[in-house]
Amino acid sequence: MIKMRALLGGLFALALMLSTHATYAGQPRHMTIAAAADLRYALDAVITTYQRMHPQDVIEVTYGSSGKLLAQIEQGAPFELFFSADSEYPKQLVAAGAASGDPVPYALGHIVIWSAGVDAGKLTVADLARSSFDRIAIANPEHAPYGKRAEQALRAAGVWDAVQPRLIYGDNIAQTAQFVASGNAKVGIIAQSLALNPQMAKKGSYAVIPASLYQPLLQSFVVTRRGAGNTLAHDFAQYVQGAEARGVLSRYGFSLPSAAVEH
Repeated sequence: MIKMRALLGGLFALALMLSTHATYAGQPRHMTIAAAADLRYALDAVITTYQRMHPQDVIEVTYGSSGKLLAQIEQGAPFELFFSADSEYPKQLVAAGAASGDPVPYALGHIVIWSAGVDAGKLTVADLARSSFDRIAIANPEHAPYGKRAEQALRAAGVWDAVQPRLIYGDNIAQTAQFVASGNAKVGIIAQSLALNPQMAKKGSYAVIPASLYQPLLQSFVVTRRGAGNTLAHDFAQYVQGAEARGVLSRYGFSLPSAAVEH
């Protein structure tokens, strides 16, 4: 009888342990991503495809300009992953000791001339010098990579001095696009990834700005120091480098860096 009780007790303890482990394993994982505003639609789509396979995982995203997000992370903001529109910002995070691992390139971005009021498909950067474009929207070059590239393109085309008095600055590239979509600016220089969103495509048209007019927009992500022990952050980082996620990014106009790993 004593042996039977001991056996039953052992089986009960084992069952409890397995049950506890199964409950823990089934608990939803959570992380928060800081992402450049050019990813507002593309990254949302990537997360949707990821969560079809992992519906229990909870992923939240804060979008903004890469420079401001970098500053927030350095000041201790609770982000586990940082998707930047410029690879230099993740490098700075590593140098500051606020990252876990090295930056990983995930896309090459492109800028376009976009308008909801005129046929932007026929415009060139030089055309923006026309006085009819009384308001031209770009992202703030001081902390938004797409704004910096817009300034470079305007300077390279020789029209910076002519258009500068007419520029209005978005805090990030998504806000810049909204300025144009709402009519607060007649035309703007925005991310192609935003112009390809179906809702934006219905509202306006765009022309791709030649890449020769600005420095390449190589975009990278990095796991933050806070995300070092977060398994969801590492799993999602791997997923973004795989074929399915890369296919989504490609549909939103991003070129794909050859360094990305196929899975």
